[in-house]
Amino acid sequence: MLGLMKATGSCQTGRAGAWRFAALALLLSVPGMALAQDRLPAAAPATAPPDIVVSGRGLPLPPAAAAYGTETISRERLAGDASGRVENALRDVAGVQQFRRSDSRSANPSAQGITLRALGGNAASRALVLLDGVPVADPFFGHIPFNALVSEALSGARITRGAGTGAFGAGAVAGVIELASATRADVPVASASLFYGSDAAVEARAAVSPRLGAGFAMLSGRFERGDGFFTTPREQRTTATVRARYRDWSIGLRGVAPLDAATELQFRAALFGDHRTLRFASADSATGGADANLRIIHRGAWQVEALGYVQARDFRNVVVSATSFRATLDQRRTPATGLGGKIELRPPVGGGHALRLGVDARRQEGRADEDVLSALSGLVTARRAAGGDTSAIGGFVEDDWALGPVVLTGGVRVDGWRIASGFFNETSAAGAPIVSARFANRGGTEVNGRFGFFAQVHPGIALRGAAYSGFRLPTLNELYRPFVVFPVTTRANAALAPERLRGAEIGLEISAGDYFSLSATAFYNRLGGAIANVTIGPNLRERRNLDAIVAQGIELSAHGRHGALSLDASYAYSDARVEGVRTGAALNGLRPAQTAPHSASATLRYAARHGPTGQVTLRYTGQQFEDDLQTDSLPPAFTADAVLGLPLDRHLRLVGRVENLLDARIVTRNAGGSQDLGAPRRLWLGLSLMQGPR
Repeated sequence: MLGLMKATGSCQTGRAGAWRFAALALLLSVPGMALAQDRLPAAAPATAPPDIVVSGRGLPLPPAAAAYGTETISRERLAGDASGRVENALRDVAGVQQFRRSDSRSANPSAQGITLRALGGNAASRALVLLDGVPVADPFFGHIPFNALVSEALSGARITRGAGTGAFGAGAVAGVIELASATRADVPVASASLFYGSDAAVEARAAVSPRLGAGFAMLSGRFERGDGFFTTPREQRTTATVRARYRDWSIGLRGVAPLDAATELQFRAALFGDHRTLRFASADSATGGADANLRIIHRGAWQVEALGYVQARDFRNVVVSATSFRATLDQRRTPATGLGGKIELRPPVGGGHALRLGVDARRQEGRADEDVLSALSGLVTARRAAGGDTSAIGGFVEDDWALGPVVLTGGVRVDGWRIASGFFNETSAAGAPIVSARFANRGGTEVNGRFGFFAQVHPGIALRGAAYSGFRLPTLNELYRPFVVFPVTTRANAALAPERLRGAEIGLEISAGDYFSLSATAFYNRLGGAIANVTIGPNLRERRNLDAIVAQGIELSAHGRHGALSLDASYAYSDARVEGVRTGAALNGLRPAQTAPHSASATLRYAARHGPTGQVTLRYTGQQFEDDLQTDSLPPAFTADAVLGLPLDRHLRLVGRVENLLDARIVTRNAGGSQDLGAPRRLWLGLSLMQGPR
């Protein structure tokens, strides 16, 4: 925690203080104005005080949300994946892809970006991930700290593919993944689970959710550790090769309290820590973070959502040479801070219209401090520091117009963005300057929109369509920090421009109540200025803006239920190609790195109300390329997972889990034949306890 406090302190500047004040002012001012609107004119005295019921949720979905083709993942599914990992449960929606095929036990934390629709492999996230409306991504790297998310504390996930406007629209070029915290109705008074698994792995989770007057609180936590598996193939191991050990923990506190019959205050705070060892002895990484946010929801005639948040993160990583097996780089700290807030208003305009308007703001600042080490002596040969800040503030307006069985929707947002205070310094071990670079501040304005329709053409049959645009700023890591993954060096690029997406889609929905549903979507997306690691020489790459990545394809999903038996299936085909006539002609027409044309997932689940439960999940990821020139290939991967739960009494359940049941070989990295592998077959056995009513 001391390192985290130092990280937070090192990132605080005068401008950061101004942003905090502005976010707080936005958060506290508008709900009062909206409440005043509701109270004028004064209502007649009530004969009895209204019942106060808090939900812990945000505002309801707007009427035309279905126009943009969304998929949902239930709370039970998020918490019930055989791996116990939220990021793997999200893969139930085909096309959801992390940069690497490994999860948060054996991937480098800074490489856990997430994207959709095969828009190109990038360690930064092209999908905007929100928790209770708050961005989750790391302020410096742009990756998602999945180990900070406790699935038992979530009520579900909603995934919208394609760029979007609305609040925090900056960054949602591939889509939006909205996670929601569990409500009082979702959780028992107390729950706990304890598992023991392969490689001496231990997983312990617990949550308590007492009522507090008319509100409630929830305290949740998780601890995990394991000796891990060998990510290095047997034939490539050396005396320095070790298992991918991991140890992580997280703790979260959430409280919801009524301010009046129509208004509630929601608070959330979280702390987390994560330690991993990857490939070689002493190749250790450590991540720490503290997040907090405050949200006010008003459900009167004027609906209002106002929130503010702060993130404090730090990252440390030791890079070990694949030839000398000695440490060559000590990324000794990467302190970063994220700040932001938003206000959304929904006035009662009538006439079949549902109007949304508001403003939002985000700021990220951070720096990376690294020591270059001699592979022979282990002594420091150079010291590097790089960092800066980025910010965006935007306003949006969106309207849904219901015309009988048809809903039309359209929205526009305008964002002003700024990249500032960028620097890269390198000195000798004695402090003599080698490189001292300061980069010019720059900024711009982006105008984006989305328009769509949803039409119920027949009972159980609906058509939908949408066109949209969006943008993403480069991360601080992409702008200023070079890195090495042996034997390839990748340069940063302080001149990177924002990515800009234009796209359209059309879809068909068929449903028969809760028993069956089928969805089909055809899409075309063009990501102009896509940021990629472009090969410019032997073992040398640089982050550059490509002309574009064009992805077109189809997405299918199906859901069926009969009694206690349910089936969820998803398939995505994405024909993604690079347009690189001006900014990488050698890449023109090639498939982007780390993207698979085919992906599929299917889960068959049996869940008796008071009896045994079980599920089998099958997943397929097609062949993909490691690099931009398609030199090294990652073969297709097919995996099967299984979970079985047996009740021991009303509150206690015995649970067995199997990951990668068929023990498939999953290649996650291939650089000139040097490979890393994903998790082999892993077994878990544990107990799950739930006490008290929901």
